[in-house]
Amino acid sequence: MEANGLDHVKIPLLQKQEDAVAVKTVIFQITDVKCASCVNSVESVVRNLNGVKSVAVSPLDGRAAIKFFPNLITAKRIKESIEESGFGVDEVHEQDIAVCRVRIKGMACTSCSESVENALQMVEGVKKAIVGLALEEAKVHFDPNITDGGKIIEAIEDAGFAADLVSSGNDANKVHLKLEGVDSAEDVNVVMSSLELAAGVNHVGMDLSEHTVTVSYDPDVTGPRSLIQCVQGASCGPKRYQATLYSSSGKRDRDKENEIRTYRNQFLFSCLFSVPVFLFAMVLPMLPPYGNWLNHKIHNMLTLGLLLRWILSTPVQFIVGKRFYVGSYHALRRKSANMDVLVALGTNAAYFYSIYILIKALSSDTFQGQDFFETSSMLISFILLGKYLEIVAKGKTSDALGKLTQLVPDKAYLVAIDTEGNIITETEIDTQLIQKHDIIKIVPGAKIPVDGIVIKGQSYANESMITGEARPVDKSPGDKVISGTINANGCLLVKATHVGSDTALSQIVQLVEAAQLAKAPVQKLADHISRVFVPIVVVVALITWLGWFIPGEAGIYPKHWIPKAMDAFELALQFAISVLVVACPCALGLATPTAVMVASGLGASQGVLIKGGDALEKAHKVKIIVFDKTGTLTVGKPEVVSAVLFYGFSMEELCDMAIAVEASSEHPIAKAVVAHAKGLRQKFGSCTDEVPDVNDFEVHMGAGVSGKVGDRTVLVGNKRLMHACNVPICSEVEKYISENEILARTCVLVSIDGKIAGAFSVTDPVKPEAKRVISFLHLMGISSIIVTGDNFATATAIANEVGIDTVFAETDPVGKADKVKELQMKGMTVAMVGDGINDSPALVAADVGMAIGAGTDIAIEAADIVLIKSNLEDVITAIDLSRKTMSRIRLNYIWALGYNVLGMPIAAGVLYPFIGVRLPPWLAGACMAASSVSVVSSSLLLQFYQKPLRIEST
Repeated sequence: MEANGLDHVKIPLLQKQEDAVAVKTVIFQITDVKCASCVNSVESVVRNLNGVKSVAVSPLDGRAAIKFFPNLITAKRIKESIEESGFGVDEVHEQDIAVCRVRIKGMACTSCSESVENALQMVEGVKKAIVGLALEEAKVHFDPNITDGGKIIEAIEDAGFAADLVSSGNDANKVHLKLEGVDSAEDVNVVMSSLELAAGVNHVGMDLSEHTVTVSYDPDVTGPRSLIQCVQGASCGPKRYQATLYSSSGKRDRDKENEIRTYRNQFLFSCLFSVPVFLFAMVLPMLPPYGNWLNHKIHNMLTLGLLLRWILSTPVQFIVGKRFYVGSYHALRRKSANMDVLVALGTNAAYFYSIYILIKALSSDTFQGQDFFETSSMLISFILLGKYLEIVAKGKTSDALGKLTQLVPDKAYLVAIDTEGNIITETEIDTQLIQKHDIIKIVPGAKIPVDGIVIKGQSYANESMITGEARPVDKSPGDKVISGTINANGCLLVKATHVGSDTALSQIVQLVEAAQLAKAPVQKLADHISRVFVPIVVVVALITWLGWFIPGEAGIYPKHWIPKAMDAFELALQFAISVLVVACPCALGLATPTAVMVASGLGASQGVLIKGGDALEKAHKVKIIVFDKTGTLTVGKPEVVSAVLFYGFSMEELCDMAIAVEASSEHPIAKAVVAHAKGLRQKFGSCTDEVPDVNDFEVHMGAGVSGKVGDRTVLVGNKRLMHACNVPICSEVEKYISENEILARTCVLVSIDGKIAGAFSVTDPVKPEAKRVISFLHLMGISSIIVTGDNFATATAIANEVGIDTVFAETDPVGKADKVKELQMKGMTVAMVGDGINDSPALVAADVGMAIGAGTDIAIEAADIVLIKSNLEDVITAIDLSRKTMSRIRLNYIWALGYNVLGMPIAAGVLYPFIGVRLPPWLAGACMAASSVSVVSSSLLLQFYQKPLRIEST
């Protein structure tokens, strides 16, 4: 039943970073590095090498960490380049790095996330730590030979935050099983032995406290369903073992719900006490005779109202407000300061000064003073309300990503078929139990649970939730299907090729989560401000207090400025508390990450994968886009439209030589030539499918291929290859080439023993949306150029068709990267759009690399942005989304800083002498809470983003 020639279905839609084509890291120990100038010299030499992604050299110990693409450059070549620049390299070794993700609870602002980062960086063996405030997660790169996940969790908890390990980075082919019936050491040994002896099992780990077992396995050999059966098969006699999937996939949602519920309950509990305090202090005294009873004296000047306010505010201060004390303690222990420190200072100043007033009233029969119990309790209540609203809003920033993760159905129909494709058995199973090579039945209207290939049936699939493309896609035997998409009207039998974390949907989610953790460069502004923000606020609050207290005591300002029942000290204290509270760094820390979270999730849902805040920020600055031609501006499926003979060679001879050499090439044009040549060979009477052997096969990048077939030397490629190998091109051949190039066709020349034997004319149609995209980019103020390895005439014809004026043709991969760097030297921010291996150097060199989703894995790995559905309209979507996001981030900073810039002077009493307006501490707390809610709500407005070109074209 399985269709032939379907090896391509084994390739994932998006290659994961752990695969062979991924970026590798090497560590060099460089001698003679003595100063910053030496560091710059080494970094400059290495950074200019094609294939190097990044380089960082430490001036302290001379260690250089270099990330590179192993398919483009080797560690040995990098080492030689450093040595050629005059530095010694003592050792070379590849870094042993593991990655884990940790969920962190209790972070309130940028200061908190920085504290966690600092704590992680201090752990021995940790190489890099990225903490996402909005995502509430950390991604930690560490040496597994030195540390592990347990020590990382311990470091976070020691810094004062709760933490849970989400993944250890190597969980791709692991399954966690909950065991039943395993009650003794003998049972453990039986189950462990059974699993370890099972085919495809690499490692087995048992957690007796949780009664769980973790199994690492080879997905091509076994899977979760087989492992569960293995555990059950280990049962002997009356002893029965059972195993079920153990998953914490819903833990994040449960934790978020618990956090929201906790803040809500704390706010309601706080209101239970703080509302009566507010009524007793601010409302009833203004409504005589209803409030007269509050003035009843219990002892000396201690009134019933004062006593009640103390009794009711104390639980708010020390039970509800305990979290601020704990947070302040851990922050100060780390020698930093955050929101908790500001809140604790403000509420403690109000509460303990009020205690002083209460004691004085109790011990004196003449003392009169104003307490601030309502200030501390209302302040805590408003802050909790703000945090509750903020967490509810933050939960919505990842809605787009959440919708992606929920696309996979819970159940699937596993079937067994006979040799004729008829269904023998049908079983409903959990989707997580599907294994590679399983046959899954997809009924009309059902979601497809795995990536696979259709082996029987015909239907249409709605893939808009993955690619953003609304048009249904025809599915018949031999076609790929993607997990999470919807089968429209026919019944399909699908053979699973990628399951679990290997599916396209899982890889998209992983990329987006990584992007949400990565900090955008604009975030550095908030980081720098937050480092000094809290200390500055404390100093400003102290100056405010002194600025009102000293002149008040000295009688510099009029006595009537001081409210009745207050003195200068109390007025100054209220101003100082308001300053402390109104200026909170929370909103500043949320300005960038919340917008990046919404944008990256939104982009993924519309078919644009943005790999981090850096790419998102750079994309809005793009002023020129470099397009590859084949597979980017064109469809990428070349077809031979004609073939001619020269110099008296036979067509059969031409076809045999072309097939022999081109069969070893992976280039799309080569495949088109082979397919056409085979058809011609059959047409001229040769029925054999045998391909002659080729020796000394060689790929000439951007020119063609060569090899020896028997004793004959064969070249297949363009004019550049013929000139390089000194093959003469006569006027007849030149004329044929010119005629076809005018028609935007590529001529593939075939040389046999130094003579042009014939040529194939190849055409690759332009993508229907290409002209519209180039025109729209021009309206956006963005220039476009073509850089291609194809001949100039063909490239020019394509350029004229789509509306591009500048063309650089017959350019090899290194030349493409050099052209990008040349444009950058002119001060331009350059984006590169490509799809092939030969585009990888240029994608890396560009400020923003955009890979076509249907392109090679290496191109996708090298790019900053992946256009999943291979539609050029998404180039515009990526840039426009970047512009809208950066605009939203700037607006967020205005919201965040606006409250502080406007609120702090008002809180400090600047307006009070002129118009009598002052900001009470409880109202200042409300403003502080409103700033964070405003920023998150502002980011959420990005969810209404619409693609500009789609609107323009409708």
